[in-house]
Amino acid sequence: MTLLMGVVNVTPDSFSDAGLWLDPDAAIAHGLQLRAEGADILDVGGESTRPGATRPLVEEELGRVIPVITGLVAQGCVVSVDTMRAEVAAAALSAGASIVNDVSGGLADPEILGVVAGSRARFIAMHWRAHSATMQQHADYVDVVGEVIAELSDRVTAAVTAGIPPERLAIDPGLGFAKQPHHNWELLRHLDAFEELGLPLLVGASRKSFLGALLADHNGPRPVDQRLYADVAIATMLALRGVWAIRVHDVRAAADALAVVRRWQEEPHD
Repeated sequence: MTLLMGVVNVTPDSFSDAGLWLDPDAAIAHGLQLRAEGADILDVGGESTRPGATRPLVEEELGRVIPVITGLVAQGCVVSVDTMRAEVAAAALSAGASIVNDVSGGLADPEILGVVAGSRARFIAMHWRAHSATMQQHADYVDVVGEVIAELSDRVTAAVTAGIPPERLAIDPGLGFAKQPHHNWELLRHLDAFEELGLPLLVGASRKSFLGALLADHNGPRPVDQRLYADVAIATMLALRGVWAIRVHDVRAAADALAVVRRWQEEPHD
């Protein structure tokens, strides 16, 4: 069964909901609402990874995410921390997070792999080539599917070598990260190719710019807050593909889509 990972951005500059949940109490309330709407996992992040974003100080990131993780775990939520820093991952795990979702797959801070290896947490390795400020300069591929799989395979090898057992790993093709719109569509068309890595697959397409480009009109790309129907279509197709988890902002809409898919796939009862 496909899981839903609800996004809890505790940042002032994320591309979709900048500053809305910067206050810890507001972020906790938002996370609890996402859980009530059907989120299985709450992904708490304190660093924007939108194209061109600058990095916060470690202290800023810790101050944003730890109170929120602590509050959500106290309410019985399953929490992942969206971070590239070993120090933040360690503090988040101590606060009760059970998943480290590293968009760099351990490249930004290799020590994060050792932190996860010393815990019982799951590690999600996303395909990544550079930090947000320069990542779109690295969107150069001859065979995007083959290259992303090969680079993710290297990240998996690094994680296993660091001591993270394969059963605690998952992968993410990294839609929008060092990729042009046509690269994202090519990856989505060939998700079955990622099965060769033998690991659960997380996909995050929610509200991303390639959907805005697809839906563009004479006014330009469709604004971030007007991409919901495209998000639901993507969630439906991903659920039909049987991916492990889908990372979404609009949990209720995605949960409805998954409910339809589950009912569609049920065996008829006599």
